[in-house]
Amino acid sequence: MHTSVVLFTADLRLHDHPPLRAALDRTSTVVPLFVRDRAVDAAGFAVPNRLAFLADCLRDLDAGLRERGGRLVVRSGDLVEEVCRVAAEADAGEVHMASDVSAHAHRREDRLRTALEAVGRRLVVHDTVTTVRAPGSVTPGGRDHFAVFTPYFRRWSEQRTRPVLDAPRRVPVPEGIGSEEPPDRRELSGLSPGLARGGEREGRARLAAWLRGGSGDGKGAVDVGDGKGAGVVGDGKGAGVVGDVGEYEDRHDDLAGDATSRLSPHLHFGTLSPVEVVREAGGLGGPGAEAFVRQLAWRDFHRQVLAARPAAAHEDYRTRHDRWRTEKAACEEVQAWREGRTGYPVVDAAMRQLRHEGWMHNRGRLLTASFLAKTLYVDWRVGARHFLDLLVDGDLANNQMNWQWVAGTGTDSRPNRVLNPVVQGRRFDPEGAYVRRWVPELAEVPGAGVHEPWKLRGAAREAARGYAERVVDLAEGLERFRRARS
Repeated sequence: MHTSVVLFTADLRLHDHPPLRAALDRTSTVVPLFVRDRAVDAAGFAVPNRLAFLADCLRDLDAGLRERGGRLVVRSGDLVEEVCRVAAEADAGEVHMASDVSAHAHRREDRLRTALEAVGRRLVVHDTVTTVRAPGSVTPGGRDHFAVFTPYFRRWSEQRTRPVLDAPRRVPVPEGIGSEEPPDRRELSGLSPGLARGGEREGRARLAAWLRGGSGDGKGAVDVGDGKGAGVVGDGKGAGVVGDVGEYEDRHDDLAGDATSRLSPHLHFGTLSPVEVVREAGGLGGPGAEAFVRQLAWRDFHRQVLAARPAAAHEDYRTRHDRWRTEKAACEEVQAWREGRTGYPVVDAAMRQLRHEGWMHNRGRLLTASFLAKTLYVDWRVGARHFLDLLVDGDLANNQMNWQWVAGTGTDSRPNRVLNPVVQGRRFDPEGAYVRRWVPELAEVPGAGVHEPWKLRGAAREAARGYAERVVDLAEGLERFRRARS
């Protein structure tokens, strides 16, 4: 066996890449392959923001391979058919790839293994490529997964993290394997204006700046997320890392400060290894680094839930027998929520940030999700779909399980909690700077009064002219939710 195929999926990097390392150790040449899977398009996951970030990642991966004497092979079509075709062209005995947790990924892996074995080839699937711990490796006695984060995190922390693998110095690729040109984001339309750039080089620069407490290089930034609806992407126009990992515990909920790592898109596309991030951050020590590592454990937690319960991507993990309002029944309120004109400034600011950057601050995600699912009592799937339509870090496990956590149908131990946007705004944006940044209608309203514009009088009221009226009274929304849940 002289050649192997390395199938890249959500692991678009050269550093700490177990499938690539294993293939290079076993064979003299490898074919680095990425397939633009038409099943992803058919499922509605190929949205502009993620396609643009993906294009950056693929071009950067190709450049990194060329520096090492290789190149990236890009194909389009049915993933199983294309992988088998490339394996035949290269006369490859093995195909190496990373494991994944979704139902689609499981079906794809099964189909690919069957197709390869039918022609005498072997599929080798590697764990801990896109997670720190493999789903199913951290389990309670007698069950297939943890349903509560705290005991999961305790067990997760006790396990040893595997060593980080160096990037290969050379990647020999056989001649004669045809390839498409890697995609270019300039060919796409409908992108968020402030969308950050992708690629392993960008991700590693972001990580280094975050860990050393630097301001970055002004090329856009990113956040790991707080496990309950987080992740950050930056504006791509000079928004560097504001804080550093040492401040993370104290400042990760600071809406105006934006003191988060903004690494979530790079973790989603695998331009950064979560194993390497945990080892680097964990090695620093201190409350900030410990809080940051905890969020990567949340990421693994959601994956082990979805791996054990794939239907949770579209069904309640724990039903509360809700009689959700449908998108059709609440069409005007849903549209106001999407457009950031609910009349609740911190909610509207967060939704406008999402549209502009393809990212939203972690605290904003909690607030906007609670407002839709609890205050408006609209099916959480409506909100989850909208987030997936825009988020560059739109990860199925994190997105769906975070929405379920907020909606009270997931793993939250307090399923009926409702976040008050006025109270939350005053707490996490006390001077109103975040609101004024994203809601220009309120730019002239001073101080914390910006969170309750309906109470303004005189000149302040005049300054807020043009801002939306409230779509619902908070007390009415709370009463509707309580009636429904009871």
